[in-house]
Amino acid sequence: MNNIFDTHAHYADRAFDEDRDKLLAELPSKGVKYVMLASSSLEDTAENSLLSQKYGYIYAASGVHPESVDITPADYIETVRAAALANPKVRAIGEIGLDYHYDGYDREKQIKLFREQLSLAAELDLPVIVHSRDACEDTVNILREFSPKGVVHCFSGSAETAKEIIKLGMYIGFTGVLTFKNAKKAIRALEEVPIDRLLLETDCPYMAPVPFRGQRCDSSMIAYTAEKAAEVKGIPVQELIDITCRNALEFYNIH
Repeated sequence: MNNIFDTHAHYADRAFDEDRDKLLAELPSKGVKYVMLASSSLEDTAENSLLSQKYGYIYAASGVHPESVDITPADYIETVRAAALANPKVRAIGEIGLDYHYDGYDREKQIKLFREQLSLAAELDLPVIVHSRDACEDTVNILREFSPKGVVHCFSGSAETAKEIIKLGMYIGFTGVLTFKNAKKAIRALEEVPIDRLLLETDCPYMAPVPFRGQRCDSSMIAYTAEKAAEVKGIPVQELIDITCRNALEFYNIH
């Protein structure tokens, strides 16, 4: 398989510290043609920008994850804006959104962070990479308000929520979760996503597909996710990879 576009990866993560450059140098020989690096913090944003400048096939996003809300300075939006404007390979704002999974989250702080970054994306005419976990209602309501060009990544919602996201003109990204034994909800959601609104991702180093579940994930493993998605969609796997690559190129405005 070739022409893989991993639309959401975290190669600045500490899990890659020992062999990052070796791995990134090898990925194109494994069929990986493009990678989008999603950012979780201001530090991540800076590191991802540097990686995108070092490797021709890598692009980056600028943004702050909801779980970073308590370590993010009040003037963070200027740093996110500057990073997006300084590097032409920064093609999105993200990952941004809401995460109510762990006890003690601050809903109002997260919503403020989400809204500010959605406003910045509109100002800069950039798409957004949206993270949503256990926060479906708030996420969808805010997305309805802003109507961004965007993707809901690592989709974990219902088929009904997938339909709502598609109605907003957005994309939906799926990870190796599609290959898990308990993936019925994700499969049902995938069935509702038109092929021209589908993106593939790893969210590496997390979400490694079967047969690598529990191991460190990398972009080459997206082939296994693609096989499952192609099975669900009833098309050849290389055709699905080619379509999702074209979708991602259009979404991230890469020509």
